[in-house]
Amino acid sequence: MKVIILAAGQGTRLRPLTDNKPKCMVKLLGKPLIQHQIETLRRNGIGDIHIATGYLQEKIDFEGTTKHFNPKYASTNMVSTLFCAEDAMQGDDVLIAYGDIVFNDDVLKKIIQNDSDISVVVDKDWKKYWSARMENPLEDAETLKIDENGNIKELGKTPSSYDEIEGQYIGLIKIKESMLNRFKEFYKNLDKESTYEGKNYENMFMTSFLQMIADNLSPLTPVYINNGWMEVDAPTDLEFYSFLK
Repeated sequence: MKVIILAAGQGTRLRPLTDNKPKCMVKLLGKPLIQHQIETLRRNGIGDIHIATGYLQEKIDFEGTTKHFNPKYASTNMVSTLFCAEDAMQGDDVLIAYGDIVFNDDVLKKIIQNDSDISVVVDKDWKKYWSARMENPLEDAETLKIDENGNIKELGKTPSSYDEIEGQYIGLIKIKESMLNRFKEFYKNLDKESTYEGKNYENMFMTSFLQMIADNLSPLTPVYINNGWMEVDAPTDLEFYSFLK
């Protein structure tokens, strides 16, 4: 298995912590976020690690990893960053991870063991975590709905009630090797002049891309967890590492 960590972002909401380092290099418990990921991956036998970089990419330097630079990191979004590492999307299953999340061994093992064409980690106990981080979780959470076959039919929209949230997507996706060519071709064949949920082709959200995949290419299989991870989007998020347990 190969891993592509998306680590091009500037992390403006983490300033001043990101004034002189990329978001993924902000420290949690004395280590950069991305180092926690790399150690978890290697501890579980995954050593083919690729990092899609952008902002202050020279500050990301981990032995035994391969970097792929997005020169347009300041004006593009995660999907564009992912496809800057397209050369890595062949020959093995590919795990895609956001660079601002940290997860424990159990979370990683669950998605590794899932054999679906496209699997997406979903936290069923998300509200506990969101409630610790903010007064009104509904304001920050996104929709995630499951269809009658147990697959994800909607994600990434603004919810009007908790009934529209059957879990939260955490930023961890696995694509089977047999699906990779179709996955890549689907992206390349999208209309580059269209907008996608208000964003142009180069700036579409990952959730918008996943929604189109669910609608047109392949089922998205949820891999359910109950916490065991965290994201760092603001300085206060660094206080909630207990949810990694």
